[in-house]
Amino acid sequence: MTLLHLSFYSAFTLSSLGLAFHRTHLISALLCLESMMLSMYVALSMWPIQTQTTTPSIMPILLLTFSACEASTGLALLVASTRTHGSDHLQNFNLLRC
Repeated sequence: MTLLHLSFYSAFTLSSLGLAFHRTHLISALLCLESMMLSMYVALSMWPIQTQTTTPSIMPILLLTFSACEASTGLALLVASTRTHGSDHLQNFNLLRC
């Protein structure tokens, strides 16, 4: 395993561990999701270089597009929940209540 692979795997693992263990604020969960998407984007962008292929791949562009959509949806949910509940603490959200 090269240093490049180790850095991608560790970045993805650390961000998923951050998502699993530090769920106090919605913004921290969104940042962990964005770091997961960023590590996947960099890994997909470096994959043709590692395999030494000359054909361009559309997958990193699609992943970046979905990441931007996920970020905008997450920020819209953050603003809406902060307006209705007063804070972004995940413990204040009750999904059973309207």
